[in-house]
Amino acid sequence: MVGHDVALQAAAEQIGRAQDEKALRPSIAGFFDEATNTVSYVVHDPATCEAAIIDSVLDYEAAAGRTSYGSADRIVEYVNSHNLKVTWLIETHAHADHISAAPYLQEKLGGKLAIGAEIIRVQEVFGKLFNAGTDFERDGSQFDHLFTDGEKFNLGEIEGIALHVPGHTPADMAFIIGDAAFVGDTIFMPDFGTARADFPGGDARELFRSIRRLLSLPEDTRLFLCHDYKAPGRDEYAWETTVGQQRRENVHVKDGVSEDEFVEMRTTRDKTLAMPNLIMPSVQVNIRGGRLPEPEDNGVSYIKIPVNAV
Repeated sequence: MVGHDVALQAAAEQIGRAQDEKALRPSIAGFFDEATNTVSYVVHDPATCEAAIIDSVLDYEAAAGRTSYGSADRIVEYVNSHNLKVTWLIETHAHADHISAAPYLQEKLGGKLAIGAEIIRVQEVFGKLFNAGTDFERDGSQFDHLFTDGEKFNLGEIEGIALHVPGHTPADMAFIIGDAAFVGDTIFMPDFGTARADFPGGDARELFRSIRRLLSLPEDTRLFLCHDYKAPGRDEYAWETTVGQQRRENVHVKDGVSEDEFVEMRTTRDKTLAMPNLIMPSVQVNIRGGRLPEPEDNGVSYIKIPVNAV
């Protein structure tokens, strides 16, 4: 597969260079938010101290409709204590289970806010669902940069490449930085399996192909996951694995599982899953780049809940 996929070939070659030369490997710190089972990452180049923040979390108390910054401030403290310079604030997709803290972190630390270019498809679907009106731009302009499949970038002296991995949503991206892949909501720890594919624009068949694309990378590629839910029998949260481990052990998509088998399993399983607790506020805010809807004439921002529409 790699030989027929130019972007994947470039990613594999980048990983090989990083594995051969230790200086091209990033330093990675994970920050786990147990309330949303989300892992945020600070990834930096040890040589230049340039850093990226991936999939940050804004604390949100749904019952009271209140936001706070405890999770984000842990990241601010880490960045400042390590004298890092943030150049990228990356979202792997428009999350449905937590609100992004990217605007807050951008104000505190700087950096370009980036997401995959297919966010415009997500904005179109959910812009209609939430009746966002003509003032809501559906062109991705809420972000500073829209990544395309195979696009290369740098984190200091470390090479990066973006891969489009749709299925969970149409806009999901994986970001390969040095020898590490940040895969968002595509795949989970091997004992838990894979992400759901039943949100608007999701597709189980596309998800299978995206995962197999990622699993075509070198076997010792480090994979960093966006979530962990502790599979039955496991007592500790975990969010780092490898391509090889996933190919051997993933309960949904290990080697030998066919596309049709996966689609049947994923479709059947998704029908049993409840919607994420924070899907309404999360998607509504995240399609705006993590910004709350514009305040109304009383100075208050409001989250809409469409009734009997989902």
